[in-house]
Amino acid sequence: MLNMPVFSPLGQKLSPQVRDMPPSGIRKFFDYTSGMKDVISLGVGEPDFATPQVVRDACIRALEKGRTSYTSNAGMPELREEIANYVNGSFGVAYEPANEILVTVGSSEAIDLALRALITEGDEILIPEPCYISYSPIVFLGGGKPVGIETFAQDHFKLRADALQAKITPRSKVLVLCYPNNPTGGIMTYEDWLPIARLVEEHNLVVIADEIYAELTYGERHTSFASLPGMKDRTLLVSGFSKAFAMTGWRVGYVCGNRDWVGAMLKIHQYTVMCAPIMGQVAALASLQIGMEEKDRMIESYNQRRKAFVRGLTEIGLPCHEPLGSFYAFPSIGHTGLSSEQFAQRLLQEAKVVTVPGQVFGAGGEGFIRCSYASSQVQLEEALERMHSFLQQL
Repeated sequence: MLNMPVFSPLGQKLSPQVRDMPPSGIRKFFDYTSGMKDVISLGVGEPDFATPQVVRDACIRALEKGRTSYTSNAGMPELREEIANYVNGSFGVAYEPANEILVTVGSSEAIDLALRALITEGDEILIPEPCYISYSPIVFLGGGKPVGIETFAQDHFKLRADALQAKITPRSKVLVLCYPNNPTGGIMTYEDWLPIARLVEEHNLVVIADEIYAELTYGERHTSFASLPGMKDRTLLVSGFSKAFAMTGWRVGYVCGNRDWVGAMLKIHQYTVMCAPIMGQVAALASLQIGMEEKDRMIESYNQRRKAFVRGLTEIGLPCHEPLGSFYAFPSIGHTGLSSEQFAQRLLQEAKVVTVPGQVFGAGGEGFIRCSYASSQVQLEEALERMHSFLQQL
């Protein structure tokens, strides 16, 4: 079993909220692999591609010219202008670059800023689950109460309006959305969103739409929640460059939304990180200007791997709904009689394949494991062979 940290007497000086917070269910699992050899990892949510060379070259040229200073707190004006053009052209939502767009240190900072700017102590924050593991801890740190809304494989992990309605109370303030979804690969169509939008309007909710995987959809174009009628002014649209543009280490994200909300987030951003790194911003600008062809090539590669990997999971006896977004598969392991954590630990120990147990992603995740197919085809095929042998031995 994985151990929780043990605090010395000095640890009692810590904030109770921080002291009592469990460590990341993903990171603590990877610590368990330390020192192991010949391990295939399907656990990391990171592209296996390097940032495209044209983007790296643009950054190198900027460094050679001495561009190593701070930028505007909100981000380079030319980058915000390009983000506005991109979001409008790709997702049909128009934002004013000067006042409605903030460049952040990855999309993770944008989510943190949004929740801190909006939460008053005791507010209930609605979060469809399974979901990205950071939402609930950030809500907890901000004094809010995370309220999970379970989604199900038989619904392709879509958020149902009746499930949302059942969780809304007078204290509900924010709805956090993550589609395309991490960890399930589920997506929401325009028609899926309409009843959700009606409830958002009826109950005067604010929406934080985490759309970091917006570009990674297969067969169905992404619908940004902010593009729905009446939803732009109720929505903070969060995204970034880490996933589709293979820029995880550059740490550049952004948020678009109402100028009052974005302005409040900017104040926190000014006092905490000052600005996103200029090198990352230069690379992000280059990605939007000259890196789109490479982005599309990477997405097509993920799609080919997705088809082969999901088919392979089914063939070895791990049923999996078809993921239509992100780069994750979320197969069921419930029929094995093992919990998600037991399965993932034994798979690692006996077959040396790293996956992430589904329960770390919240309600509905138990009985599943998350597998990233953002790995080479050779590694995916080898992982399937090892998983098959492991299942045969159970």
